[in-house]
Amino acid sequence: VSAWMPVDRYASEYNMKHKKRGTAVIFNHETFTNQTLKPRAGTNVDAENLANCLKKLHFSVEICKDFMFKEIHGKIEKIAKADHTDEDCLLIAILSHGEFGSIYARDINYNLDSLWSFFTADRCPTLAGKPKLFFIQACQGDRLDGGVTLQQRTETDSGSVTSMSYRIPTHADFLIAYSTIPGFYSWRNTTKGSWYIQSLCMELAQNGTKYDLLTLLTFVCQRVALDFESNTPDCETMHQQKQIPCITTMLTRLLRFQEK
Repeated sequence: VSAWMPVDRYASEYNMKHKKRGTAVIFNHETFTNQTLKPRAGTNVDAENLANCLKKLHFSVEICKDFMFKEIHGKIEKIAKADHTDEDCLLIAILSHGEFGSIYARDINYNLDSLWSFFTADRCPTLAGKPKLFFIQACQGDRLDGGVTLQQRTETDSGSVTSMSYRIPTHADFLIAYSTIPGFYSWRNTTKGSWYIQSLCMELAQNGTKYDLLTLLTFVCQRVALDFESNTPDCETMHQQKQIPCITTMLTRLLRFQEK
């Protein structure tokens, strides 16, 4: 399988100068057919805040509310078959309940791997060599992080244009950002939204065009880790718990959302 090179072989940054920034789809799940899954109060705040931040970064944003798995599958398939030649990148966010390695649609849970497999370079050639970004706001288990108190001790060039072709692995140029680490709980405020999406939106709003994405996400981790703590005094096991996001990256260059 071959595809057009969006950027020079050893360019330090992704080409973010296409006509369009790209598609951003937010799958926002509030209610579920499974009665054991509680409604996710606060998720609509997350979806709106994230959509507004992404629009300011020039993404074309769509919110898909409470989709069944078949609808999600159909939407993803449609995006993968679209022509992304004039776009910088792709972004997909999922706000839902989850377990280790899987996430819930309105009706069933499904394996997260089934989402990004549609966008590998061999299956979606117009996104080959371009960033494919996935943001997952969901629990990855039910373990809790009580944290540790730390006490203070008293004592880049893009290179010249070349016609030389190069091969890339089909799974290169993906980034998957999780709200929490595998096996652990992910916290959400019922009025302000989840800790992770709140922090992500703050970073994107303040520094979205200033830093590269991995630097931004490092500071998102810092915000979640330092600025948030659960407050449930009536339930001791859930009280004063902490959270740390997790990033899986297969990016091969720096990604900076330059102004358009």
